[in-house]
Amino acid sequence: MKTPAAPPKPKVRCAVYTRKSSEDGLEQEFNSLDAQRESCEAYVLSQKAEGWVLLDDRYDDGGFSGGTLDRPALRRLLADIEAGRVDVVVVYKIDRLSRSLMDFARLVEVFDRRQVTFVSVTQAFNTTTSMGRLTLNVLLSFAQFEREVIGERIRDKFAASRRKGIWMGGWTPLGYDVKDRKLLVNETEAKLVRSIFLRFGRETPPQILIEQLTKEGALNKQGKPIDKGYLYRVLNNRVYLGEAVHKGTSYPGEHEPIVETELWDRVHALIKGSPHTKKTRQLGRTPALLKGLLFGPSGTAMTPSHTRKRGKLYRYYTSIDCLKRAAADSALRRIPAAEIEAVVVAQIKTMLQSPEIVVATWRAARQTIKGLTERAVRDELFRFEALWNELFPAEQARIVQLLVERVDISEAGADIRLRVDGLSTVFNDLRNSQGRQAA
Repeated sequence: MKTPAAPPKPKVRCAVYTRKSSEDGLEQEFNSLDAQRESCEAYVLSQKAEGWVLLDDRYDDGGFSGGTLDRPALRRLLADIEAGRVDVVVVYKIDRLSRSLMDFARLVEVFDRRQVTFVSVTQAFNTTTSMGRLTLNVLLSFAQFEREVIGERIRDKFAASRRKGIWMGGWTPLGYDVKDRKLLVNETEAKLVRSIFLRFGRETPPQILIEQLTKEGALNKQGKPIDKGYLYRVLNNRVYLGEAVHKGTSYPGEHEPIVETELWDRVHALIKGSPHTKKTRQLGRTPALLKGLLFGPSGTAMTPSHTRKRGKLYRYYTSIDCLKRAAADSALRRIPAAEIEAVVVAQIKTMLQSPEIVVATWRAARQTIKGLTERAVRDELFRFEALWNELFPAEQARIVQLLVERVDISEAGADIRLRVDGLSTVFNDLRNSQGRQAA
């Protein structure tokens, strides 16, 4: 009597996911993504007896960081998992899927909900078991610890180099060129920088000085006309004294100075105490940050307004409906300007630190800045809160107009829509602002 044949193993559909943080080498015929996929395919083939079959779809993310889940191929993979088209996710190493313990926990939740198994071909474990989850958490904890230690080492090395006066990259100041990672005086630009300091030191009003520079065809380091913001960045950049600055502390730099100390002191005495500067700050103390951006619950625009009582100025944003006809019953027909502006600015600061905004900014900025990394973008955006407090009110209003497309308010709160095209401009402003504190 023949032994009955064993029933065939059910098919286990396997999706291979690969990732590489940088785009270097992706143009090669056989690159890192191909190497990862080859190893994963070999592993899937070794499990053929268990019914494992390889899906034809490729999930390859080249040039995307593991610190965010906003990756095209990963989004497609998650969509296919939710649609029930995947049984096993195969990767070369767990950090190819994510380098964040929190993000990985979210992915594991999705896998568990859809009964999908996660496999690393170089770190064998199965996330459907409690031991597999423990192993995964331990490995991820060490991966996150390693990333944080590397970050601390880089920051410490950067600080030590700055203390020695070494140029560490970033925005190249007007008046200098970079060669072999050192600042060298560009005599043509240095002459322009000295001229700016000398004319400002003779109490030439900033607006007149800008007009003079425009007529002379003077350009900044990026080849654009010098505006007021750039003018003050030049005047506040201690690199021209031959110094290197790190977190507000100055150290003797390796480079040659362009401006003498006596001239620097004279200029900054004027910046700090001139009646013109005080008047300019007073006139721009309370601009309408949300002019043209704020809309009420019904979608009606809200316009800046103000009133004075006993010599004190009170600012509001008032619904246009209230100005054209009888006031509506809504409690939001007129709101204090300072309160809503503070709420919006606080939300902007929070949003600029979100992974989605960091990635969107990086993608927009890397079109014009070669070699730009996502980490560099994140570090600059994290500086936004400190920079905000240093800006003149008019500059704050300009930043808000660049960043915000629309703000809709309701009794539930404020909904902010950011301008993607403005993110790269703000990022460049953040980079350039280092001229106030560091070379």
